[in-house]
Amino acid sequence: MPLITLPDGSQRSFDQAVTVFDVASDIGPGLAKAALAGKIGDQLVDTSYLIEEDVSLSLITSRDEEGVEIIRHSTAHLLAQAVKEIFPETQITIGPVVENGFYYDFARDEKFTPDDFKIIEKKMAELAKQNIKIERSEMGRDEAVAFFEEQGEAYKAEIIRDIPADQTLSLYRQGDFIDLCRGPHAPSTGHLKGGFKLMKLAGAYWRGDSSNEMLQRIYGTAFPDKKQLKQYLHRLEEAEKRDHRKIGKKLDLFHSQEEAPGMVFWHSKGWSIYREVEEYVREKLRHHGYQEVHTPQVIDRVLWEKSGHWDKFGDMIFTTHSENRDYAIKPMNCPGHVQIYNQGLRSYRDLPLRMAEFGSCHRNEPSGTLHGLMRVRNFTQDDAHIFCTEDQIQSEVAAFMDLLFEVYEDFGFKEVLIKLSTRPEKRVGSDKVWDQAEQALETALNTKGLDWELQPGEGAFYGPKIEFSLKDCIGRVWQCGTIQVDFSMPGRLDATYIDEHGEKKSPVMLHRAILGSLERFVGILIEEYAGSMPVWLSPLQAVVVNITDHQRETAENVAKQLNNAGFRVESDLRNEKIGLKIREHSMQRLPYILVIGDREMKEGAVAVRARGGEDLGTLSIEAFIERLREDVERRKQ
Repeated sequence: MPLITLPDGSQRSFDQAVTVFDVASDIGPGLAKAALAGKIGDQLVDTSYLIEEDVSLSLITSRDEEGVEIIRHSTAHLLAQAVKEIFPETQITIGPVVENGFYYDFARDEKFTPDDFKIIEKKMAELAKQNIKIERSEMGRDEAVAFFEEQGEAYKAEIIRDIPADQTLSLYRQGDFIDLCRGPHAPSTGHLKGGFKLMKLAGAYWRGDSSNEMLQRIYGTAFPDKKQLKQYLHRLEEAEKRDHRKIGKKLDLFHSQEEAPGMVFWHSKGWSIYREVEEYVREKLRHHGYQEVHTPQVIDRVLWEKSGHWDKFGDMIFTTHSENRDYAIKPMNCPGHVQIYNQGLRSYRDLPLRMAEFGSCHRNEPSGTLHGLMRVRNFTQDDAHIFCTEDQIQSEVAAFMDLLFEVYEDFGFKEVLIKLSTRPEKRVGSDKVWDQAEQALETALNTKGLDWELQPGEGAFYGPKIEFSLKDCIGRVWQCGTIQVDFSMPGRLDATYIDEHGEKKSPVMLHRAILGSLERFVGILIEEYAGSMPVWLSPLQAVVVNITDHQRETAENVAKQLNNAGFRVESDLRNEKIGLKIREHSMQRLPYILVIGDREMKEGAVAVRARGGEDLGTLSIEAFIERLREDVERRKQ
């Protein structure tokens, strides 16, 4: 007679063993129809799972993250079923869930084409509409090998042969299609008709081994309903339009090339954006009491071994050798900052000491992960380290968060996601110190009334941390800022201070960054603004164009006057039609186009066109300068 405890604490008692579906039905027909699976403890189970003893049960629907994953996994099987029905000679292999979707690998002599997608999707829709029951069964290892060999599924048989002989395997059947899978799955294909789409084709070596045969991989996406699918596809379209690599090429901002993989060649316009971001942060740091320093690019291996980075980063460290000594090209800045801290005797009165560096770092990232500005091998961090006492952690974290939110707001980011990561199983430092550090971070977050998510056990081995992620205008999340409490490195690198009792102590080290990598942050900005940078960041803030050669000298003088006022302005004096000039500069997404004809020349004015084609009418040069100055000073988005 099982007693079922539900998440709200309510309980339901049954006279005999019941399935998860029975429990959902007992609660109500709506839930019975919506239930995709159950969760008993940490274990996800099918709705057909039989409950024979007292348990705590959560019912999983498409509103739950696990429910969406079940829909995607079940849709991968739906894809495989459709392919087998249309192309019966095809062999199936594996079909896992991935971010925002799924894929399935197939072995087939003839190549799939994008034209096949419509045929396959139509068949998938038909199978979903039939609401075919999805049933779980079990087989022994050897029985399953024989079954799939008989079905002509050599790849499935090979997978199963590598499973220990004493294991019982679960299989899922929907109609005539059967597949090996742990599950759980949706109760029927009818739960999968909400919204799915096949996205792209790719090649994939069997079992990821290049010595094996090449399979064909079909990627797809699935959502609980068509509205969510439509929103996702719209975000993809927007992301494609905003791809910083395409915009970078179109607007002449930067490029990469094979001779320097993962390194950025900044062009003049892109470097202008980069420098504006850097100078803006530098100004903020000065106002918040940071000392800016600079440390060497190449430091002896011994220091990196002592700090622990040599073992941690391993092959990701670029190295060089000179005069029988091994050196590392620095992957991060913190050991160098400790060396500066160690010059001279420090007192508790010197703390907190805030040390910042725009430090150029190198990490040997795998070539397959490199991605424009977002993943590079050479990057500059807006890095800083705060040396403080244990009692100062909370106030320093609070001050850092004030700075961080100021910066994000000026760049136009309003939504910031926050996660607090606490002590991992393997760590250094006493529980007492960890208690104090975690409490300081939590109190700092709560004092400011911030919403945050706990990530138990996800802290670094040397201390807890807070991560700050930005949500952009199309809903993507970018992890940028962080502040980490470090009890380990100061002691490993012999950093000390004299406390109020005259005793030597190791300071606490707070590792913190706001933007993270300047390269990556510029890439985020390019995509956030789709290349239409705010006036203060725009490489060119205005262009002056003449209508005829008669206004040439006046246009040159206006551009010179604006540059002397501190703005980035060029003149376009080509002997081209004014309409062509305006179109070309509009495509470059400039904030302002200033047109000078005979009337403007006579009046000492400019006809102003704002980005997007808005006609602002005629302004005096002085009035336009004032407008531009206000845009820059307010950092108008």
